[in-house]
Amino acid sequence: MILLHGLFGSGANLGGLSRALREHFSVYSLDLPSHGRSQWLQPLTMSTLTAAVEDGLDHAAYGCAHVVGHSLGGKVAMELALSRPGQVASLTVADIAPVAYSARHDAVFAALEAVAQARCVSRESAASLMREYLVEETVVQFLLTSLVRTGDSVMAWRFDWRGISDAYSSFLAAPVGGRSYEGPVQFIRGAESDYIREEHHPAIDVLFPRASLQVIPGAGHWLHAEQASAFNELVLRFLQSVQGEGNGNRNGEGAC
Repeated sequence: MILLHGLFGSGANLGGLSRALREHFSVYSLDLPSHGRSQWLQPLTMSTLTAAVEDGLDHAAYGCAHVVGHSLGGKVAMELALSRPGQVASLTVADIAPVAYSARHDAVFAALEAVAQARCVSRESAASLMREYLVEETVVQFLLTSLVRTGDSVMAWRFDWRGISDAYSSFLAAPVGGRSYEGPVQFIRGAESDYIREEHHPAIDVLFPRASLQVIPGAGHWLHAEQASAFNELVLRFLQSVQGEGNGNRNGEGAC
């Protein structure tokens, strides 16, 4: 079981799901490249990020795995399924679609840069500065989980915020067409989120013809945290149904 977190996050963000699945699977919750404690990629693009995850899976010899990805991690998970369908037993995509998105993180990047340039010496001062750019306190608190103290007592971002900023446009792009993953796929949307919309369904159907869509009431984009029990239950139920199908499908993809 491979878990892939979202933009600016780390593997710990899916810790609740990891704990819920450990009884049934060997779970690996990864820090994406240039996030968490993973190495920073130069250059960082959607292509190099996905390739690095693929290389890591090859090196670790995970073999065929069920993959769950949220937001940016969902885009990486989709790319893994499309590029290496024989190694993906099933795919769960949380609140992201295989489409191009417009930019929506300008205020976040401005806050990250402000903290980096100010060389804050405490989390409190960094939080206060970020609130000048960010309205949602939950976003401020989420970003603070990636703020660490350096050797000279200055607070710094654990993730490569400059590299992520440079790569951001490639993260927004849709997957390259002309491919499909024929294995079992579940998309999960937060009812209060606009990341998966009705007009995205044709793109999902083309790339993932066996996909189903589940909606979690009372959840936004961070559905795995806002409605953790409902999210974990949907993932586990889907995985149990996949295992019940037996090995493979008519194209030899999925449930490997």
